[in-house]
Amino acid sequence: MRIADALAAGRELGVDRLDTQLLLAHRLGRSRAWLLAHDEDLLSRATATAFSADLARRAAGVPFAYLVGEREFHGLTLRVTPDVLVPRPDTEVLVDWALELLPPGAPARVADLGTGSGAIALAVKNARPQASLTASDRSAEALAVAADNAARLGLDIEFVHGEWWSPLAGRRFDLVLSNPPYIAGADPHLAALQHEPRGALTPEGDGLDALRRIVAGAAPHLEAGAWLLLEHGYDQAEAVQALLVGAGFSQVSTRRDLGGQPRCTGGRR
Repeated sequence: MRIADALAAGRELGVDRLDTQLLLAHRLGRSRAWLLAHDEDLLSRATATAFSADLARRAAGVPFAYLVGEREFHGLTLRVTPDVLVPRPDTEVLVDWALELLPPGAPARVADLGTGSGAIALAVKNARPQASLTASDRSAEALAVAADNAARLGLDIEFVHGEWWSPLAGRRFDLVLSNPPYIAGADPHLAALQHEPRGALTPEGDGLDALRRIVAGAAPHLEAGAWLLLEHGYDQAEAVQALLVGAGFSQVSTRRDLGGQPRCTGGRR
């Protein structure tokens, strides 16, 4: 099979042209530019077979990041597996807000609840190396992925196993971040996300349960003046603002994502 034939196979399956090119480039260990300049070259049987399997999985909706095993987030290349959500660009808004609140060089204590791949904690630690980062997750498999990312990137982060505040008893922080599951259990968008861990996408019900639990349990874990920043659904900003105000937070506000949707809400203790 020629490279040109392999790329044509992607079109026949309805796989995005760029995805097809990048999948094959990944298989060959070559750049996309090299690929396009050598479209008459022949693929080995093993590469052609593996690439055909990649295309079939991509056509079935498997995220591109799972097929290549990595995703870029806030300037870092992270390993991702089906045990963790694929980091989204919109979550960088949460990181950028955190960095605004953390002066360079300040030895702040920061926690990331439900860390998944470690994306948020790693991005903050990379930009603010003097900060002390603790990241939690109820999934031991997700924590293993996050710890591997930290080791590969040479970033010192404490990982603790448990749900939300439970592994942080008796500890206080200057800033806490979380991108919890927030999609409603009956949301039709979940069908398109079937290859990602459902528990990291939705708490079922109205989608607000995890957010409620984080806000309700926050006070004993926040220093006076500390901030709690939360990612949420595009239609949940008003509800999250009400949760924070009801729990006694001040300076409650919302930031919009790259598409202009209200995506992150935070408040100060």
